[in-house]
Amino acid sequence: MNPTKPYGTLAHHLQKIEQRGMHLDVDLATQWLLTVGYYRLSGYWYPYRELVQGCRSDTFVAGTSFHDVVALYEFDRKLRTFIHDGVERIEVMLRTQLNEVLGQIDPLAYLEPSHFRPTFDHARWLKTIEGRVERARKRNEAVRHHDLKYGGQLPIWVLSEVLDFADVSRLFEALPASEQWKVSVGMGVHVDVDQLSKNQAHKALKNHPLVRWFEQIAIVRNTSAHHARLWNRSFTPVGTAGLRTIAELSSLPVGQSERLYGALCLMGVLLESASPGTKWRNKIKDLVETSFAPINGRHEGEMGFPEGWRNNPLWSRRPL
Repeated sequence: MNPTKPYGTLAHHLQKIEQRGMHLDVDLATQWLLTVGYYRLSGYWYPYRELVQGCRSDTFVAGTSFHDVVALYEFDRKLRTFIHDGVERIEVMLRTQLNEVLGQIDPLAYLEPSHFRPTFDHARWLKTIEGRVERARKRNEAVRHHDLKYGGQLPIWVLSEVLDFADVSRLFEALPASEQWKVSVGMGVHVDVDQLSKNQAHKALKNHPLVRWFEQIAIVRNTSAHHARLWNRSFTPVGTAGLRTIAELSSLPVGQSERLYGALCLMGVLLESASPGTKWRNKIKDLVETSFAPINGRHEGEMGFPEGWRNNPLWSRRPL
């Protein structure tokens, strides 16, 4: 085991960056190293390090500038804010649709394992939820109001207010396929199984394609919430056949999607349903075109954007 890497001073870091070939504005670099940190920024200049026999060397590619690193960091930071804003609205819409589906069965339907798939670990999910409810009783007004006026177990529409995106996406996954499809249509996702192969259609009707996509969006959401890099990250791969039957999602890669582009596309469709006329997708497009595209040495393919993506109906249509 190697010994712990020694602490590096600001002066040491500035000298090391410059010696490795990065063009440096000392005042700018000093400000960023003091407020963001060498280690965090190193994730953004990593792709600027020269490739030697498939490995990154310590030397930067000729022409690398600290300004480009800062621009990349700022793009990624702004992208995270858009992700956070988008997922919040999608999460609320998913909660609402689950409330509708389960509430019509019984306000306490979530307590009964028979309403869910046999493979669903209902007891484990419920234990997690009970912990969230107990914590919420100290600070959540909706829960406290229900306790004071009604007492007993929370109905699904009150319970959902204390759940996070992972909780509700697991509940969606646990629903029988017929209920998954009701929720999906309610969220504006209309998969055309007639365009799928027999095997693909069978899989989609057994488990709605959104199940795996919500898993990926939950990871994207958590990545953003923890201020981690988004632009060049790979996520859990998810199949695209079902969603590619939707015109606005036809630019998804064939087979599966593991880069950010796929999640951004689906979020754009879901947000149009949640908030018709939303400018969210146009803000994403403008951010990529004005903040990312001009950065030296970077390309949109690092996020999974395909050639010609701007001509896809999702990105070319302006809001009303």
